[in-house]
Amino acid sequence: MKAFVMNGIGETGFAEKDEPEAGPSDAILRPTKGLICTSDVHTVHGAIGDRKDLTLGHEVVGIVEEVGDDVEAFEPGDRVVVGAITPDWGSDAAQDCHSSQSNGALGGWKFANVKDGTFAEYAHVNEADANLAHIPESVSDEEAVYTTDMMSTGFMGAEHADIPVGGTVAVFAQGPVGLMATKGAVLQGAGRIFAVESVPERQELAERYGATEIIDFEEHDPVERIHELTDDRGVDAAIEALGTSSTLEDCVAVTKPGAMISNIGYHGEGEYVKIPREEWGVGMAEKDIVTGLCPGGGLRMRRLLRLLEEGVVDPTPMTTHEFPFAEIEKAFDLMETKEDGIIKPLIEFDDA
Repeated sequence: MKAFVMNGIGETGFAEKDEPEAGPSDAILRPTKGLICTSDVHTVHGAIGDRKDLTLGHEVVGIVEEVGDDVEAFEPGDRVVVGAITPDWGSDAAQDCHSSQSNGALGGWKFANVKDGTFAEYAHVNEADANLAHIPESVSDEEAVYTTDMMSTGFMGAEHADIPVGGTVAVFAQGPVGLMATKGAVLQGAGRIFAVESVPERQELAERYGATEIIDFEEHDPVERIHELTDDRGVDAAIEALGTSSTLEDCVAVTKPGAMISNIGYHGEGEYVKIPREEWGVGMAEKDIVTGLCPGGGLRMRRLLRLLEEGVVDPTPMTTHEFPFAEIEKAFDLMETKEDGIIKPLIEFDDA
């Protein structure tokens, strides 16, 4: 089969590989639609170390091609979604309510990390009954593929932020995950949402998804501006959706004592991140920093699919470009450079 792979740090290309085989509890998926994530770019640039001949990708939906003998809920021909994170559900971490960390930190992150990813003609899914979900008939593949990571991670950011109903929240960066964090803040009942972003197209989408104020960091210092807009009270919660030390510092600086800071950004560079000492109350301002990895699993996917089915969320405005699988490298390059107004490129596998 054809697969899009990492051949080493900074190197990608197509490779011919053997088709994967299903174990007793597993499934083989034939992808139909996929999305490229900025974390794929981080991976190729060495954020998790060197990889050779590793199939990239973790955001796809598709058709079940094969199932193992022990799989009960799925059969060949089913149209399904698989989360970007596919935990081992019998692990201690999963039983301790931290399934994304199964068998070690980030252990639920298997695709394009410790096993081949999903940018191929066929993909292997472990523990199919627990990690797959049927796509409702009324939901398109393009809509459904956003549940795999962008919706799941973005909404997690708002869930972890513990935003009080009617409360205030600042969302730093309005890329796809940040946009879904903004929408998630709306669903959590936030009364005022500050979206920090400089790109006009992303600012427009942020407003579409519920931001009440846009703060362009090229025009204003976001910390000063948020304090000004809140009469120097600060916000009840902040969400870091970029993955830089400076934005995490800003999250600490804009929050009031007792606030929650939710980090969903992928910090792919540097040895350390910093916390501003005084804004942190020299360690005693009762500000909590909570982190999380995209929740996976069939239950999570079914809940997110329900939001699509009922028209609560429409993620498809984030799709700015479409490419056939044969041209995935062009899409990957755009995600790296962020040129041509790209937010999310949709990959079409049907002609693979």
